[in-house]
Amino acid sequence: MKKLVLGMLVLSVVVFAGCSAKNTKELVSKEGEIAREWIEEGITKDAVIARGIGAADQKLENKTQKMATSRNSAIVNAQYNMLAMIKGIKLTGGITVEKAIEGDSKLQTEIDATIKGAQVIKTEWTSDDGCVITLRLAKKKLKQLGLDIPVEE
Repeated sequence: MKKLVLGMLVLSVVVFAGCSAKNTKELVSKEGEIAREWIEEGITKDAVIARGIGAADQKLENKTQKMATSRNSAIVNAQYNMLAMIKGIKLTGGITVEKAIEGDSKLQTEIDATIKGAQVIKTEWTSDDGCVITLRLAKKKLKQLGLDIPVEE
């Protein structure tokens, strides 16, 4: 199982914040193709939104297994992307979350657990059983960890 998950991570495509796009609603077309461009919502006034893409292992014969493994991979990829965004948030004191984590190992564990609890707000499937996931994490969840995030962030 670990090899399968690792393989799916290797196959997953990393989606970074800052991509520009024409298509903000559907990332997968009716034909099952991923849009070539889209707008990342990233960090909004009240939430952190991240996407992840997971590829299906085409060696699997069972469609359900392909879809399940690509979805799991997409979730892990979206969580990774969300963590990268959160680490870049500037706190009220002028330091980033990444710097705050360096001085507090418990905070890293709490942030990781909070990200794992992020809400899947959209799941889209590609024609080859790949998956695009959109995660949302309310900023108030980060504030509950003691992170002093400015309102304008």
